[in-house]
Amino acid sequence: MKELQHLNKYFYKYKWRLILGFLITIAARIFAIYPVQFIGDSTNVIESYVSGEIGSAATLRQELFYYIVLIIGAQLISAFLTFLMRQTFIVVSRYMEFDLKNEVYEQYQKLSLNFYKKNRTGDLMNRISEDVSKVRMYLGPAIMYSVTTLTLFVIVIWYMVNTAPMLTLYTLAPLPFLSFAIYKLSVAIHKRSTVVQQYLSKLNTFTQESFSGISVIKSYSLEPQTNKNFVELSNGSKQKNLDLVKVQAFFFPLMVLLIGVSNTLVIFIGGRQVISGEIENIGVIVEFLLYVNMLTWPVATVGWVTSIVQQAEASQKRINEFLKEEPQIKNRNEERTSILGDIAFKNVSFTYEDTNITALRNVSFTVKRGETLAIIGKTGSGKSTILELIGRLYDVQTGLIEIDGRNIRELNLYDLRDSIGYVPQDAFLFSDSIRNNIRFGKTNATDEEVIEAAKNASVHNNVIGFSKGYDTVLGERGITLSGGQKQRVSIARAIIHDPQILLFDDCLSAVDTETEEEILNNLFKISKEKTTIIVSHRISSAKNADKIIILEDGVIGQHGTHQELIHAGGYYKELYAKQLSEKEM
Repeated sequence: MKELQHLNKYFYKYKWRLILGFLITIAARIFAIYPVQFIGDSTNVIESYVSGEIGSAATLRQELFYYIVLIIGAQLISAFLTFLMRQTFIVVSRYMEFDLKNEVYEQYQKLSLNFYKKNRTGDLMNRISEDVSKVRMYLGPAIMYSVTTLTLFVIVIWYMVNTAPMLTLYTLAPLPFLSFAIYKLSVAIHKRSTVVQQYLSKLNTFTQESFSGISVIKSYSLEPQTNKNFVELSNGSKQKNLDLVKVQAFFFPLMVLLIGVSNTLVIFIGGRQVISGEIENIGVIVEFLLYVNMLTWPVATVGWVTSIVQQAEASQKRINEFLKEEPQIKNRNEERTSILGDIAFKNVSFTYEDTNITALRNVSFTVKRGETLAIIGKTGSGKSTILELIGRLYDVQTGLIEIDGRNIRELNLYDLRDSIGYVPQDAFLFSDSIRNNIRFGKTNATDEEVIEAAKNASVHNNVIGFSKGYDTVLGERGITLSGGQKQRVSIARAIIHDPQILLFDDCLSAVDTETEEEILNNLFKISKEKTTIIVSHRISSAKNADKIIILEDGVIGQHGTHQELIHAGGYYKELYAKQLSEKEM
């Protein structure tokens, strides 16, 4: 139960609702007891009539009608209170499920990129869906039936002891054996539940990756192999679920057996006590039989509840693993920060933790507000890393990054990121309309602003060519659009945000040179008072920048303006000559 202690704060939050549910449960169980007593009294009335103590059949009918009315009335009240009890406990469990899902999702939002590189999307989804659902069963049905069982046990046993103490002792004798069996089975269920959830995560991860990469699977005709792998995973998951179900299957037969033993003892021991005169009325035997059968379902739910608790603990343990994860990037300043756009790298070095690859080595440069910096280099030279460090998606290990003369770690993290318009190399679009994808950069943007941003990104003409225009709903990850269109919609999203710092990570690689020239001209117009950093493989994207740096294996090999670098020779001049000849061809 240690892992489930994390949920105590939710019990405290909804304590008054739970207390109300507990009081309603007590009332419902008390009214559930009355019909049993009335049936016992009815049996005694019939016994009196048979023995001649009640001579009139009319009196018998009158007495029985009286008890029937009481039985029906008590049952109706008990049923209504039971309805209220379920409404209270189950509704509270849904509130708690809502809170827990929000807590997990907020934690996901806080965690750094390294976390997402180490964990798969399918596993993340499984923990916030399947695992939370398992926990909800503990928060709702398990708590409700535990309270119901405990209340009913206390009330029923109290009545039984007051009525026939010795018969009660014999009746409840099988319960210790039941408790021991439940304990042994619970340990096995806990182990198997953990394995089941792990296999479910693997299955979800494989499925998610298969759907995301369906074009690759089809292109290489890997459907048979993928299906084979899925079947193997499914069979493994099925087997683990069967192992769990086989253990769970012991509960109900065991309950029925022990309840049957209790009924037999009631009839045998109770009958002998009636014969010997220790019990005066046969109605007591009827009451005890009904009491035992009333306890049948609660006793049976003990096993079911135990199973739920064990599964919930296994799931909550998996959830806690992520909730206890500390984000590497933390906001150290709650004060609002106004960002102007001066950027300085001072001897910055950075090594990726997951791969141990050193991306930058003692990199130093400055970019003033209103200036444009272009970064050129081969694949893997560290270009994208610079942009990620500016957005504090990672923190540097050595060196210093300053924004407006202040250490980047001392700035309000959210104000820093709000001042940045970032277009990544792999443009990501949501399964929403083109209009809303552009508005993602500014949620309250007008239609005119959306169109203006699209025009500056040179994608407006493409959009109005679609049958639904800006209301065209994109497929997953923007699959409806071409690579160049996705990049341009992403650029429009950054432009409409109107940030102080614009970061473009090779985001024009999928467009032709004419469109590239048009977009760059628009960008230079709208970024006069903004700091712009353009990462590219193309000289055409970099030549008009105020400053250009050449990265080679994480080190700045050359820097200067376009003309200075052409005259200096080296990699930049060679790349320029090569691309110029390719263009002429």
